[in-house]
Amino acid sequence: MAHNTTRRGIPMPSFVQRARRVDPPSNTVTDATPETAQRRRSMVDSAIYSEGKRVASPMSLAETYHALDATPGGVAWIGLYRPTEQELLSLADEFGLHELAVEDAIIAHQRPKLERYDDVLFVVLKAASYLDVPEEVDFGELHVFVGPNFVITVRHSESPDLSHVRHRMESEPELLALGTQAILYAIIDAVVDGYGPVVAGLANDIDEIETQVFGGDALVSRRIYELSREVIDFQRATHPLTTVMIALEHGSIKYGVTQELERGLRDVADHLIQVNERVDGFRQLLRDILTVNSTLVAERQNEEMTRLAHSSHRQGEEVKKVSSWAAILFAPTLIAGVYGMNFDNMPELHWPLGYPLAILAMVTLSVSLYWIFKKRNWM
Repeated sequence: MAHNTTRRGIPMPSFVQRARRVDPPSNTVTDATPETAQRRRSMVDSAIYSEGKRVASPMSLAETYHALDATPGGVAWIGLYRPTEQELLSLADEFGLHELAVEDAIIAHQRPKLERYDDVLFVVLKAASYLDVPEEVDFGELHVFVGPNFVITVRHSESPDLSHVRHRMESEPELLALGTQAILYAIIDAVVDGYGPVVAGLANDIDEIETQVFGGDALVSRRIYELSREVIDFQRATHPLTTVMIALEHGSIKYGVTQELERGLRDVADHLIQVNERVDGFRQLLRDILTVNSTLVAERQNEEMTRLAHSSHRQGEEVKKVSSWAAILFAPTLIAGVYGMNFDNMPELHWPLGYPLAILAMVTLSVSLYWIFKKRNWM
């Protein structure tokens, strides 16, 4: 009994065999309307290159397979955007892509990594772009399959836009002629270059936050926290890529990468190191800013509490003065009120010395109260 293999003689993954027995290839649209076929189309661009020049521009996967077979020494570069599962299974059938790599490409949401399955590389990259208005970092996931004569890029988001990478490579035939590793280098280089504006945007946000912190903005703590989360997410995109670059460098000699590409990869790795250093610095700086902000908030709260205490003390002193004068004025008022009732049977009412004694009692009582309150610093 013969074993099932791909069209290029590579053993076919078991899950692809099962899919082939159950579902027809996604490129078969004989029973579909033109509108349905257009909705299913996920191929952004497909080209066959020979000696660094585009020799064919197929419009479907099937045409790409035939054109590659018809081009000795040719290289296929297939760009897909949110492909269907059947399209990925078709590619796995044609190029012998590993089952686990295809599964990762279908599910997505992977961290940057590099895995080698025989002579096929599977690379996951995280592109990033800075959005000015919401002050956020937007991330896009890119999967790249690299074989001896093919490169397949699978995007699950709008970014990164690889059209300018393809145009750059097509404008440099001598670089494109170096093969699939050169295409991979150009893609990684574009992704890392895209980190530059993100770093600049984050640095500008941190400068604004520092101004807010020392300006006493009460809402700055929330902004610090949100920006810290953006920096952490950015770290998750850039730090694992360092491991990818190290793995590519270690495999350069073994897999015949030219010295020119090695130099290019080292240059990209240097840029990535600079990005990681800046991002690490951002995270530490945000921690320091948050600490400083907490200290300043505590100082402002202490100052406010001190002002409130002083205000309460001043109010207490005023209350003491008002209460003291009220007590002083209340004593003669009480005496005058009692003797102002004009009842016939009142002691000392008809006594000749009653009026002088009443006045003397008022003055004596008022002076005594004043002296007591003054001694207690109430006045």
